[in-house]
Amino acid sequence: MNKTLIILAVCFSTSAFAANEPRHPTDKIAADLGVSEEAFSQCFKPERPDRNKRPDEAKMRAEKAKLLTCLQDSNPSMTGKRLDSVMERYRPEPPKRGS
Repeated sequence: MNKTLIILAVCFSTSAFAANEPRHPTDKIAADLGVSEEAFSQCFKPERPDRNKRPDEAKMRAEKAKLLTCLQDSNPSMTGKRLDSVMERYRPEPPKRGS
């Protein structure tokens, strides 16, 4: 659970999952979540926290709850477990050191 919250924090603190970001497969992520790419992008748009400050755990839990509720509007069978699994699969790789 904490790992997912960290992943969500990274996602929410960057524009990594915005539909106009060509380097991330939003179409595949949306398909894996069982929602349209448009619905997926809309669910991620509301939160834009400070990129220089990691949100506390309570804030991350609240953001995940909002995201899950939003995704469930498009896919009522969406569960927290499925969201965790998909987000883990598409987690951005950290930059390589020394490269």
